[in-house]
Amino acid sequence: MVYPQTDSQVMLPLSPDAGLVATLAGTAMPFAHSTEDQVDRWLRALRLHGRVGAAMQALGVGEAALEGQSDTAGPAAEAPPDPDAAEHVVARAVEMAIQREANAVSTLDILAALFDVYGTLMDRALYDRGSSRDELDARVAEMDERAEASL
Repeated sequence: MVYPQTDSQVMLPLSPDAGLVATLAGTAMPFAHSTEDQVDRWLRALRLHGRVGAAMQALGVGEAALEGQSDTAGPAAEAPPDPDAAEHVVARAVEMAIQREANAVSTLDILAALFDVYGTLMDRALYDRGSSRDELDARVAEMDERAEASL
């Protein structure tokens, strides 16, 4: 189990799915050519694991952007990639999990941290794949309600 530390030195484990996403994306970050490329690499890892991955698959979010989607990349997208991006995302995810008094960091925390760290680039990347933050949040909530109702 991965135990990232925040500035306050509070240790919180990553769930198995969140740990896998962080590891996969973290190993891909050194090969990203831009900030936009980093976001794409995070989404590729995230869409296959955990509750967020299940929701993304249910929405039909693909690995790559759909043809004909937005072609205009702004300056933030073309910015040189942050070599410490994975650490920043995981640290922010830990902070979010601590705030919600969770026992572990989940893929939902990773997703929320990605929106915090990358901002509109995450929204654009989801749009390019035929979805949105609101659709993804709604699908996760719907899946949670179904799971709760079946208990």
